[in-house]
Amino acid sequence: MPRYRVGVDIGGTFTDAVAIDEESGEIITAKVPSTPQDPSAGFIAALEEILKKAKNGAREFRLIFHATTLGTNAILEGKGPTTGFITTKGFRDILEIQRQIKPKLYDLFQEKPKPLVPRNLCIEVSERIGPDGEVLLPLNEDDVKRAAETLKKNNVVSVAVCLINSYINPNHEKRIGDILRKECPKLFISLSSEVNPEFREYFRASTTIINAFLMPLISEYLDKVLSALTTRGIAAELYIMQSNGGLAPPEFVKNRPAYIVESGPAAGVIAGQFIGSLLGEKDLITLDMGGTTAKVGLVERGMYKLAVDYEVGSMARAELGFTKGGGYPLRTPVIDLVEVGAGGGSIAWIDQAGALHVGPRSAGAEPGPVCYGKGGTEPTVTDANLVLGRLCEEHFLGGAVKLDKQGATNALKKLAEALGLELLEAAYGVIEIANASMLRAMRSISVERGYDPRDFSFIVFGGAGPLHANALAAELEVKRVIIPPSPGVASALGLIVTDVKHDYSVTRIQRLDTANVDEINATYSRFEAEARAQLARDGIAERDMRLLRFMDVRYVGQSYELRLPVPHGKLSRKDLEEIIVAFHEEHERVYGHAERTEPVEMVNLRLEAIGVIVKPRLKRLNKADRPADNAVIHVRNVYFRDEGLVSCKVYDRRKLLSGHVIEGPAIVEEHDSTTVILPGYSAEVDELGNLIILKM
Repeated sequence: MPRYRVGVDIGGTFTDAVAIDEESGEIITAKVPSTPQDPSAGFIAALEEILKKAKNGAREFRLIFHATTLGTNAILEGKGPTTGFITTKGFRDILEIQRQIKPKLYDLFQEKPKPLVPRNLCIEVSERIGPDGEVLLPLNEDDVKRAAETLKKNNVVSVAVCLINSYINPNHEKRIGDILRKECPKLFISLSSEVNPEFREYFRASTTIINAFLMPLISEYLDKVLSALTTRGIAAELYIMQSNGGLAPPEFVKNRPAYIVESGPAAGVIAGQFIGSLLGEKDLITLDMGGTTAKVGLVERGMYKLAVDYEVGSMARAELGFTKGGGYPLRTPVIDLVEVGAGGGSIAWIDQAGALHVGPRSAGAEPGPVCYGKGGTEPTVTDANLVLGRLCEEHFLGGAVKLDKQGATNALKKLAEALGLELLEAAYGVIEIANASMLRAMRSISVERGYDPRDFSFIVFGGAGPLHANALAAELEVKRVIIPPSPGVASALGLIVTDVKHDYSVTRIQRLDTANVDEINATYSRFEAEARAQLARDGIAERDMRLLRFMDVRYVGQSYELRLPVPHGKLSRKDLEEIIVAFHEEHERVYGHAERTEPVEMVNLRLEAIGVIVKPRLKRLNKADRPADNAVIHVRNVYFRDEGLVSCKVYDRRKLLSGHVIEGPAIVEEHDSTTVILPGYSAEVDELGNLIILKM
């Protein structure tokens, strides 16, 4: 009987894979370079590494979970199929107008993001639906047929349809979809009423266009992956990680690719949540530092947060309550993350004023840092860590890759000379600047959201994360740092502990004190019926289905909302009154004030449908029966800010046992990552193999 559950996460520099034996809890890991030209090649290479180590090969694989940055990269690079846009007459230019918001308020020369659909492929049709769903002007079907001819003449591959007020009445959009399928059988079609049935037409149009832009790419990619699995005799079911922290089958993702834009980063937060739950830690700040970026998330009371607004594209990031205006708005559920260009491959450079910067440009997988010996010439964070003695040139990736320390030294010497610094000072400066970027992200996800980071534990992973974790925690006064086993592939571990998940939403703007309770109940009942049917198609048993209700609420006249949980069962007027009270309390927590005499209105009704997948057991370590010094590989000099070069013991993490305590300064090495323990700190190994770093 198949017993392995496998997770494959494609990152900007490496592709990680984790397989767990569901019977014993034994974990197999693999880490291979990513293949930007053909991401599926990296997926297959990582899977084949796992196949070599699995006892009975492909027959042992039961489930495969996958996260990819293919969607994000396509949007960032603007490399996608020719896409069209159909909208209500008079609204053709909403993609050009966008919003008044700008990322740099006083920059007169700043340009808005270039629309993913050129203006000549934005086509109008005569129709109009009122704000209450009434038909003010019937759909002109001849306009739709003429639009189809325009799409064919311009070799359009995919089209987004977003009509005004279609979120309240989708009939015209559905009719357009029917006509286009008849006139253009090979055309990929995205309807806003299916992708994002919410108000605010620009946000809805942007989300639908992103979905249309990605549909051909993601469909082709998933077909290629499924074909490769079949060729290798792997019959395991494949699920894809969504941005909302849940899994979905390939057929769903092909129709809703906008839902997987932040697939990879989401898996990291799920990994942190899962490991924290095993340790009884419900309040966590998570950091996933890979080769290209560092992603910071937050878990409160055992639950991760979803971003209210999200942008994908240049200068975009998750925000709570506001957007920056530098990317394309995406109104699908996305785990609240702050992402910065501070990864192991982030390049150190000097501006015209002579100031040192790190990132956001990255050396990526090709050519990678200078020390990889693949042709890189610009110094990176990884090169700085190597020169400082924190990485070992002989043991990187378990010795599979020999690092070029001399090359890294030469690159950093040029930087040091330009700055007028000694070599080690310059290398440490690179680390400090990268840390400063991550600290800003950590403060953004905590302090700016109304949380005190000192009340949270800090769980860190990614190949580069444990090198920086202790220093970041010390700066923010976080008392407890958790480094899980195999942190370099922890995002892939997050995949195999994730549940199936689908989100449903619709806009219904009504004052809560006079809202139609029957209509609200009918909407939630419809969502729940659709959710149960979808989860059943996903192979989820009724007993494993969890349906969670939410409502977006605001003061009447506000332009932003807060999301609140809604009770199960048939709602009453009293339930709505309790939601009003809860809104005032949450508004005060988030913004520091509340006006309890102001009327409150609901904006969006939401349902989160979860198909619970049984979580695997992790293998426990044996109790220590010998000193931790038995795990010492060697001793080497490592540079620290206040102490200078210090002789440090270097430990092999595979030899550490439950109960071992390591006093800093020290280095702990493993196949996919290296952990730095600062002077004045110690690390204890728990029964699951986690390193718990505490101040002595």
